[in-house]
Amino acid sequence: MPVVHRTVTSAGHSAGSLNDVVDDMLNKTEKGRAELQPGQRHLSQRERALLLMADGHKPDAELFALFEGQGRALVAGLLARGYLIEEAPPPAPAQDNPVPTVSADAFSGPRSMASARMFLFDLSERMFAPRDKALAQRYRDALREARDLPAMLAVSRDMVADVERMAGSERADGISERLARLLPESALETP
Repeated sequence: MPVVHRTVTSAGHSAGSLNDVVDDMLNKTEKGRAELQPGQRHLSQRERALLLMADGHKPDAELFALFEGQGRALVAGLLARGYLIEEAPPPAPAQDNPVPTVSADAFSGPRSMASARMFLFDLSERMFAPRDKALAQRYRDALREARDLPAMLAVSRDMVADVERMAGSERADGISERLARLLPESALETP
């Protein structure tokens, strides 16, 4: 990430070159990080608060607006004394091939009936228990009783249908996709 050093006057005008093109992000220097360690108190409370908020993700304009407009002068002082630096934000990711988002809950595991069963138990707890405790209990019991793959698949179809009813088809599709990635290959073969 390119680092742009610039001077911000107390009036807030930049003497740097990139300020007119991008909103720079303020970030702590090593000196700034050291100031935030226990036992270090060289800055005022407001300066320390600004230093805490300068994380490289907030535009400098957001910090300038703090403390009834005094943020700009405080930032200028922190920059001048080497507690902060200005960094250009990271470039936006290319949108040529956007990655499709999956709305299913994250769960990792090998392809197996056990992984699929754990995913379904987790789904029951996250999706159904907060909304309908009786339905969640019914699915937990059904999953415990499902001793073979066809029985577990029957429970999963019912769960996905209820997800679609409660949260919409996109959410249900995402869960179906995730479940398909967890099931053994043999379960995906059509007879």
